[in-house]
Order: sequence, then C-alpha cells, then structure tokens
Amino acid sequence: MARWIAGLDGCRGAWAGVLLDLDDPGRHRAALFKTVAACLDGPEAPVSVGIDVPIGLPNRATAGGRAADRAARAYLGANRSSVFPVPPRAAIFADDYTAAKALSRANSAPPFAPSIQCFNIFRYIRAVDDLLHSRSALTARLHEVHPEIAFRRLNGDRPLGAGKKGPQRQAGLDLRRALLVAAGLPETLVHGARPRGVGADDHLDAMAGLVVARDILLGRASPLPDPPERDGHGLPAVIWMPAPPRRGTRPESC
Repeated sequence: MARWIAGLDGCRGAWAGVLLDLDDPGRHRAALFKTVAACLDGPEAPVSVGIDVPIGLPNRATAGGRAADRAARAYLGANRSSVFPVPPRAAIFADDYTAAKALSRANSAPPFAPSIQCFNIFRYIRAVDDLLHSRSALTARLHEVHPEIAFRRLNGDRPLGAGKKGPQRQAGLDLRRALLVAAGLPETLVHGARPRGVGADDHLDAMAGLVVARDILLGRASPLPDPPERDGHGLPAVIWMPAPPRRGTRPESC
C-alpha cells in the first residue's frame, strides 16, 4: 500500500507542492495547487504534509510571538529575522492592513503591529486555519514547518552561508539541492523540472517540507517547542524540524 507524503509552500496566491510515495520513492510529482485541500484530497491523499505557514494562532500575542516562533528564532540565531512573530488571531482575520495593525496592537503585550510583508501572507494563514476548523481530522496530516529551519538542520545545525536570493542565489539553490539529495530525496525529484509558475526557491522550500513530513511520519522529527503547544481552539502551535543528518551524509560543500 502506497504511503504518500507532501510538502507545500505558498506561491503567488497558490501552493507549490511536491509529493512522494514513501514506499516507492521512484513515484513522485510536483504540482501547483490552488488550495491546500486540493493536495490533501488529490489522488495521492498524502498522509503527512509539511506546510510553510503558521498553524495555531494566539488570541493574545506576547513578546516574540508564540513559543514556537521564539524557539525557532533562537535556533536560527543570526538568521532569526526569517521567523516573524505570529500576530493575534483578530489581526490575521482583519479586512485590511490598517485594521490589522490596530487589532494587533490591541491584542498584544507589548503592543506590536505586523509588517506589510507579514500582512501579505495572512491570506495563506486564514485559508489553512479555516480548513482545519472545518475539517479537524486534517490536523493529524498537516504540519507546520519552516524551510530555513529544515535546511539548517539538514546542514548539521550550521548556517548555510548562501541565500536563495541576491548575488549568491545560484550557490544557495545548489547547496539546498545537495542537502535534499543527502537527506534521501530522489535526484530525479530534486533536479527535475518544476511546475510552470513556481519559482526555484518555492520549489525547494516545498521539498524541505516534504523531508519534514517524512520524518514526522517515521517518528524522528523534533518539535519546536518541546513539548508542543496548542492554541485556544485546540490547533497545534509547533514548528517541526527534520531529523539531523546521518554521519557522512552532509554534502562536503556545506
């Protein structure tokens, strides 16, 4: 019986996705999904999915965000700016940026307002939150991940040294591909063509989510924080990390 797993990353109003049959790794595909449900309810029906979006929203935010956000930021160290504090639920469901800032300040201590970059992903957060509230059984299949945390763990808990954008972009992308192959993903998936409309960085981030989804299913992933927390609605508020690389599997270029 096939055990499909998946990784998802927000991409231009949709979701960059990769799927892999854990029992037959030669079977895999990449796709652009309009919704998260389209992946979960697709022909593969993945049993474990790593998704780069906050799950578990605070009713009232505290300094540094959720315990998961603070733990993730501490783990990334100098690169912690890539983890934003999740604003309170009311702000995420606001109608516009002005209202979101006001509601965030009113429901946080000390008061803070989300950046416009943070506000721009609220639609992804709302979509996943609505899905999990309407179909609570999916919480057993859908898991929050953070690609840079995953890649740092796959790099032996060390900074990668090259980003996905800017002058070192190609080196950064190549390094991430090498880490994904060393983590056990098929080269035909890692180096294969990506779907039209999916950027190279989003494609690789989805594959990082795939690695975490695999390790969650196999019982070897680690939660941030440990033990995991839940929000006021019972949704998990935890960022999952993959297992550390086995000795000798980390690429020499890392």
